[in-house]
Amino acid sequence: MHSVRFTTETSSNGVVERDFMVGEVPGVLWSPVSSPDHAPLVLMGHGGGLHKKTPALRARAHDTVTTWGYTVVAIDAPGHGDRPRTAADEQARTEFREAMAAGDNKRFESVSVRYAISLAERAVPEWQATLDALQERPEIGTEAPIAYGGGISLGTAIGVPLTAIEPRITAAIFGGGFFVYEAQIEAARQITVPIQFLLPWDDEHVDRCSALELFDAFASKEKTLHANPGDHRDVRWVGLDKEFLARHLGRVA
Repeated sequence: MHSVRFTTETSSNGVVERDFMVGEVPGVLWSPVSSPDHAPLVLMGHGGGLHKKTPALRARAHDTVTTWGYTVVAIDAPGHGDRPRTAADEQARTEFREAMAAGDNKRFESVSVRYAISLAERAVPEWQATLDALQERPEIGTEAPIAYGGGISLGTAIGVPLTAIEPRITAAIFGGGFFVYEAQIEAARQITVPIQFLLPWDDEHVDRCSALELFDAFASKEKTLHANPGDHRDVRWVGLDKEFLARHLGRVA
């Protein structure tokens, strides 16, 4: 099993940011400058074509750390951020651009689904390996409660199958902005942990009915849907239950 190898460390406004590697997978860990050991751990996934340190993701991470005293981790998905792209990654990007330039939403959907399935197959084991490695750290350990605390678009395409098979995850926040397919629906039916689901109501690529189908498939007894105006790239984190993570992960003294 690979261990966590920290490469850089900076701090600002009470938050320590540490870049790390687990094997060949680059990640970043945000934590309070001073906090007790075994604080809850929140996993955050980035969107398609983006990376682990987008301004929006970093802002949500800082807010989670400073508001609740939690630790937050993000990793680059395969072919994203600081990771090399395979020939298949490059081909998918080319097909995305061609489909968008032609206004061919059917082709865009086909490429999106095929690529999302490929990325999830690679990324889910990487997330599990990252969790294994982080739990070896004495300040985190196996006692820290874990949530998948934010994944929109690609972050949900990876987060749903991860949450479905990972018993260490006890709550999750997902969001629309991606095409739903049968494997994703089947994974959602296996999820029973509390769920918050964000839906951009005006997504120009994804039919909102498919996102509603996914929400309906979750087997969770506690699940809430939050729909706001917004297109494919404009998912608004407003109107949510701000106490959601605190209720399910606990509060840091």
